[in-house]
Amino acid sequence: MDALRKEEIYTIDDIYALPDGERAELIDGQIYYMAPPNTRHQALVMDLSYQIKDYIRHNIGECSVFPAPFAVFLNENDKNYVEPDISVICDKDKITDKGCNGAPDWVIEIVSQSSKQMDYYKKLFKYRTAGVREYWVVDPERELVTIYNFDKDSMEEYSFDKDIPVGIYEGVSLKIE
Repeated sequence: MDALRKEEIYTIDDIYALPDGERAELIDGQIYYMAPPNTRHQALVMDLSYQIKDYIRHNIGECSVFPAPFAVFLNENDKNYVEPDISVICDKDKITDKGCNGAPDWVIEIVSQSSKQMDYYKKLFKYRTAGVREYWVVDPERELVTIYNFDKDSMEEYSFDKDIPVGIYEGVSLKIE
């Protein structure tokens, strides 16, 4: 008779114990190591963060924008820790010196070949159940943005050459250069 293999359950302490320079996320007690981002990925993070920050500044918005690496503790437990590429948080009480406690209002992930499974499936479910209001998956390879608006229970896709509406801000759209 085969013994059942016991699956290791990790916590946020294990994430903080990783060697310097090694990045990983924790979802339901499982560690997922992250590959270093490429140049196009970083350019997209910078451009989108700038556009969002610029809108907030010019409209006296209450939200804050944080690019990765930025810790997001999704649930009230020590089994979930993610570093979205961009987090927009409108509740200042969620922001601490360590990161964000609870769900950001808006999360953007720039997908890569190695992160597709994570971004389109695992994180989609985690973000939705944690209370994220809007989730964008930006796919540079396909030049496509998939928007999940959890408030309206909708999903839409936009090509990079289109104005992309922001669900949490009425009448606002972004353009990917």
